[in-house]
Amino acid sequence: MLPEAIARQVIDDHARRPRHVGELPGVVGVSRDNPGCGDQLTVWADVQDGQIARLSFSGRGCAISQSAASLMTVALTGKTLAEARELASAYRGMVMGEAKSGSSLGDLQALAGVSKLHARRKCALLAWDALAEALGGASAQAGAGALS
Repeated sequence: MLPEAIARQVIDDHARRPRHVGELPGVVGVSRDNPGCGDQLTVWADVQDGQIARLSFSGRGCAISQSAASLMTVALTGKTLAEARELASAYRGMVMGEAKSGSSLGDLQALAGVSKLHARRKCALLAWDALAEALGGASAQAGAGALS
């Protein structure tokens, strides 16, 4: 787990200057919203030969949803679908408080504190849920299982 000050810095940085933002032409986006917080996100995943070649998002919402989406795009771009499933499972376990954060999560560990804030878990998982659906379609085309 990252020290709280560093975790806050990572979250703020990704919320203020999100990475991999914008539509991917030719890729179908999957949208999700969290009415309780006002978060709205669309995720685009370009899968090539079983690997996430490009991953982006667009949307608005709280710092947690925006930083989680940005961190997700950084962590998963270039990963195979199997690696993405493994990382998504570890991240979901951390956010839900079912598993401790580990160094394999890298900067995603910044969101470990969300596990104590039940109402914010949906914010932290919104982009990941959209990605799971997006990869479900991509995986079906590639003959592999979905992210979740």
